[in-house]
Amino acid sequence: MSTTTSPTTTPTTTPTTSATTSPTTGRPREGTAGEAGGRVARLLRFPLTWMLIGLVGVGVVGRVTAPSEPFLMLPVLGAALAVVVYLVVMRFVARRRTPEISGRRAVPEAALGAAVGVGFVAASASVVSVLGGYSFTWADVDVLAVAGPLLAVACGAAVTEELMFRGFGVQALERLLGSWVALAVTASFFGLAHLLNPGATLWSTLAIAIEAGGLLGAAFLWRRNLWFVIGLHFAWNSTVGLLGLPVSGHTAPGLLTADVTGPSLLTGGAFGIEGSLVTVTISALLAVPMLLLARRRGTLVRTRRSRP
Repeated sequence: MSTTTSPTTTPTTTPTTSATTSPTTGRPREGTAGEAGGRVARLLRFPLTWMLIGLVGVGVVGRVTAPSEPFLMLPVLGAALAVVVYLVVMRFVARRRTPEISGRRAVPEAALGAAVGVGFVAASASVVSVLGGYSFTWADVDVLAVAGPLLAVACGAAVTEELMFRGFGVQALERLLGSWVALAVTASFFGLAHLLNPGATLWSTLAIAIEAGGLLGAAFLWRRNLWFVIGLHFAWNSTVGLLGLPVSGHTAPGLLTADVTGPSLLTGGAFGIEGSLVTVTISALLAVPMLLLARRRGTLVRTRRSRP
């Protein structure tokens, strides 16, 4: 008896592809989670994004750690936390290194900035005094009780404001518009930020924009070091306060008592020495050489030109 065997057939399997994967490349299709994550990463790395996140973060820290009885030294803690926020935003949001706040040259840069700050205020106060605007006498106060809180507030203000305006503001805007526009914009906003201070006027707002926003911005573009501008800012505010003069309109006891006479354009009036034309002039004499040195060192970012 003969038997016949039917040929066997092997079942054909059709390759399956994920609904989220291209059958030809195996890569994620458009609109998938992978591409969405890429869009989010690019958005976070966009300068305006990390600038705004940083401004909010440091601003909240500054507000929460504002001095209040009996925690008058709280701004020092706020300064440390603000640095942490800055490093976190730059590292994990902007995805960039932070040589501008490296600890390697923190002490010498801060000391050099402080020397410039003390010299700037001392020169301004001396000129106003010679012109008859100020006279100073020693105040009968407890040195530690006066100097401690004053220096703490100056520390907190210097660190938070420099991280916000020069650290985030200047560095983000110059990537889009160049250093000159970044300097002008941040200086303007720095002036406006002081518009509601006690004793502020339109003139004092313009004065702060030029002498503080302009000088501190120029100092950063020259040194490219936040410790330098923090030291300058800290010494500036501290010296003004210790002289017994209002700091941007805010009054507090100093180690000296200032007798103020003469026109507000000379003395700064209720806003303090930062509203003086003398201070604005001296700040310009300092800022211009800094910007020239920044240009010579090649630390200025050029304006981006759109391609045709």
